[in-house]
Amino acid sequence: MSKARIGIIMGSSSDLPTMQAAAEQCELFEVPFEITIVSAHRTPERMVEYAKSARERGIEVIIAGAGGAAHLPGMVASLTSLPVIGVPIKSSNSIDGWDSVLSILQMPSGIPVATVALNGAANAGLLALRILGASESHIADRMDAYRSELEKKVMNTLDEPKKLNFKYQRNAEI
Repeated sequence: MSKARIGIIMGSSSDLPTMQAAAEQCELFEVPFEITIVSAHRTPERMVEYAKSARERGIEVIIAGAGGAAHLPGMVASLTSLPVIGVPIKSSNSIDGWDSVLSILQMPSGIPVATVALNGAANAGLLALRILGASESHIADRMDAYRSELEKKVMNTLDEPKKLNFKYQRNAEI
């Protein structure tokens, strides 16, 4: 099996149901990845080792999901020059997810973390694949095909609003 190119990490096993969506995107595009639990607060030495060794292990992009105070993405970004994509997770100890969103968004200058929507691990996976696809045409070509499929799904539903048949409804002609 090829070396993992995308690292998917999360603060605890309770984040796995959310973060598996990133792994599913990697599977869809047939890009090797690794997935593990790395807590910024409970296993800080593991986090440091993971971040510092990622590049030499072949990782090119890290996706880090965390709930609550959500320090994992930012701390990992402070330890590596690899791109880090943060996934804020609405967890049992979060303030409706806003604490996680803001913790990842509000990084200090010099420590960038790309951030996706709350529980947006699928988009994090797609963003990581786009980053790889910027320099690899086979991934970019698959991304174009994926986008085309999304377009087809929408185009196949264009008649749905017409079925509502409101009295003052006008159907757009574009």
